[in-house]
Formats: sequence, structure tokens, C-alpha cells
Amino acid sequence: MPPFVSSEADGGVLKWQPNIVTIDVGGQLFQTTKQTLTSAGPKTFFSKIAEASSPYYAPFVDRDPEIFSLLLSLLRTGNLPSKAKSFDLQDLILESQFYGIENLLVNSLSSPSNFEPFNLHKSLLLPLNGRDSPSTIATTRYGSVHVAHGSKITTFDWSLRRKSTILTHFTAVDSLLALSPSLAAAGATDFSGLQILDLNKGHVRETLTWENVTRSGSTVQAIGSSREELFVSFESSRRNSNTIVVYDLQSLKPVTEIGHNEIYGADIDSAIPATKLQWVEGYNLLMASGSHSGPSGVSGNVRLWDVRSGNVVWELPEKVDCFADVAVSDPLSVIFKVGVNSGEAFYIDLRNLSSGGNTSNTWVCLGDKRKVTNGKKEGIGCKVETQGNQVFCTKGGDVELWSEVVMGNKKVGESVSVEGGRIFKKNLMGRVQDMGGAKITNLAFGGSRMFLTKRDQHFVEVWQSSSREL
Repeated sequence: MPPFVSSEADGGVLKWQPNIVTIDVGGQLFQTTKQTLTSAGPKTFFSKIAEASSPYYAPFVDRDPEIFSLLLSLLRTGNLPSKAKSFDLQDLILESQFYGIENLLVNSLSSPSNFEPFNLHKSLLLPLNGRDSPSTIATTRYGSVHVAHGSKITTFDWSLRRKSTILTHFTAVDSLLALSPSLAAAGATDFSGLQILDLNKGHVRETLTWENVTRSGSTVQAIGSSREELFVSFESSRRNSNTIVVYDLQSLKPVTEIGHNEIYGADIDSAIPATKLQWVEGYNLLMASGSHSGPSGVSGNVRLWDVRSGNVVWELPEKVDCFADVAVSDPLSVIFKVGVNSGEAFYIDLRNLSSGGNTSNTWVCLGDKRKVTNGKKEGIGCKVETQGNQVFCTKGGDVELWSEVVMGNKKVGESVSVEGGRIFKKNLMGRVQDMGGAKITNLAFGGSRMFLTKRDQHFVEVWQSSSREL
């Protein structure tokens, strides 16, 4: 019906309401406001309808009216109504693309703000072609995922419905970082240079290299990034030098170099390249960690670098129960590790770091502090990653979720650690049928999902909450 209303003050005369727009979609009339339509953005189909609104006719759109009603609700509230679960996701995507609001659909279904850590369960398996198991995975902010398996990289878009695979020059990819849904940085420990890959066209856009004083080639040990910069840990092919090169993320031009070590003799500490890089935005510092296995056991170091000055702000040498993996939680101001010997989770409070480069306290154990007496390294292969205020640790085929809690009294259960002045509670994730199985080899987060891979399996497990499934 036309957007008219009657007013008693005007003797019941119908008046046109210029803010109300009537649209005919597939023979069904819809009414909404210009503000709702223009909220989609200036170049969308909806904004064009708002500009062309008239009191004399309702513009006709030859599309599905049922899906249109869902997308109109998305415009009004920012979320899809519950009845959207009865529709196929691919149909919603195609219609949202027609109207130019796929970004709103992505934000509604796969935004990091929708991440529900205590409600995750295994919901989907993403199959991979070929016989190679995943070596590493990388995710984007809104949930697309790149998976390296053998010489191939397979990409699943944010909906996990569209899949593409490219071949690389590598025998196997060891380091992978998503720069965008269609662009990735990839490197290997046995192949010189970091390759910037266009995943849509399947070609190398650019190769970044580093040479030491002997002009030998270098392999990639780790990749990380901030909002503005790309960090690459290189080791010379002769393994007699290593460094971290900082590149501008847009131009990919080198900006500076930090942690450059030329190794002479048996200087084991400087011989360890950084094998994990993580930007800590709240402190404007780069976390770099690396370890080495020798006759006396596993040793390593964790360093926090001021990239601008090129100085180490804080350093922790690891000799006893060195980390199997380490990660920083920016929101919690905490560094977490999994001990390679004990397999237990530990933390250090970043707020207690002293300016002298050393920490005023030691690692605080979140587990049961059991001692390994049989020489078996319980933590080998364990992973630790942070997402928001949560910490995720893998043990075998299971994932432990550690979260900080505020408790009114000191009476706590066995799965709660109260040492170090902070309280962390452990939760086992998933349903009973989701737990166990082969050992977890990779763990990553993107959008509202958790992704993991397991040994000798040729697929990626997707964990998400039931409230976000379609």
C-alpha cells in the first residue's frame, strides 16, 4: 500500500509520509524507512531504492520475498531472525551479494564479537584433497581459513562453502599467515624466501628475502604481523645467522631489522632463531620465542622487542621445563606457555615485568605441578593460543580452556589455580563425543569459530556455537 496516513486534524485527509518507502519484492509489499535502507551504505541496492522512492508507485524487485524479509530484518537490527536457520546459507549469501550487503551478513554470522568460548562444539569437517595432512593453518578476522597440506594451500571462504586450492613451490609449507581472504604469506624451513601468494590467481605476487654477511640464502622460521607491519624470522641456509626483518605491510618494503645474530663457535643462545612471532598491541611490543633441543634437554628464550628502538624490553631464558609453545593474551596482560617436560600450562603477568629486562616473578603453574621422573616429555607438540580473554591449550586430542575468574572466597576446586595473585579456571571443551582422538597439531581462531587439525587426518575440524549455525 502507498505510504499515506490520515490525520483527524486535517479532516481525515491522507498525507504522504516521505520517510516511509514501499517496495514490491516478488509480488509481496514491504514497508520500511529511508534510514533503514540507507544504513546499508551509499552504493548499495537499498540506498538506490531509498533515493528513488515516490508516493505514486512501489519499485518492483524480481527477487525472493522470503529472503528479502530476512535481509530487511538484518538491516533493522544487525542480526538475522531465528527463522533464518530454515534457509540454506548459500541462498542468503547470493541474495546479500545482489543487494550489496554481504558484509552485514558476514558480521552477523561470523564476527569475532560473536565468539562464544564456553558454547563451542565440533560442528563441521572441511575435507582436503590429496594424501598430505595439514602442516599449518591461518585464519582471517571474519573466519575464512587457509590450510597448508603438502605443497598445496586450500582456502575456505568465510561461509566455509566455497573452496579453492593452489600449488606452491614448496615441498611443504611450515609458516603461513593470512594477509587477507585472498592473500597469504608462506614460508618453509627448507626453501629460501618468504612468498606472498595471490590465492585467487594461484601465483607468487612477490618474494621477500634476506641475506647475511656471507650473502647466503635464508629460510623462514616464523611470520607475524601488526596492523601496519609484517614480521619475518629468517635463518641463513648455513644456520650461522638469524634475524627478524620488519616490513611495511602495504608496500612490503623493509623498514628495519631486529635481533640480528651472527653465530661464532658454540654460542647456542644466539643460534636459536625465533620460531613464533606475535604482536602485543596493548604494549606495542613484538613477542619472539624460540627453542633448541640438545643433549642436555630443551632450552630457549622468550623476548619482548620494542620494534622502534630495536631493543629487548624483557627477556626470559628457558632452561627448566622450557616451553613447547607460548602465546600472549593482550587483554589479560599475560604470557602463557605449555611446559615441554610437564605438559602443564604456566603464566607470567606482564604487569609485573621490571624495566631491567628481567621479570620480578617466575612462571606460575596452572596445572598440578607434577614432576616428570620417567624422562618422557609430556608437552611435546602441545599448543597454546589466546582468543579474547580466554586461553586454549591442547593436550593430546583434547582442548583445555583456561579463563580468569573473580571469586568472593578462597575455597576453590581442583581445576582452579590461585597462585600468583590471579585465579584461572580450567574447562574441558566440547561434548563427550567431540573429545579425544588423534593428537591435535594446529589450533587457530577466526571470526566466531575455532579451527583445529589432528595428526594423520586429512580435514580441518570447525568448532562453533549452535546459536551461530545455519
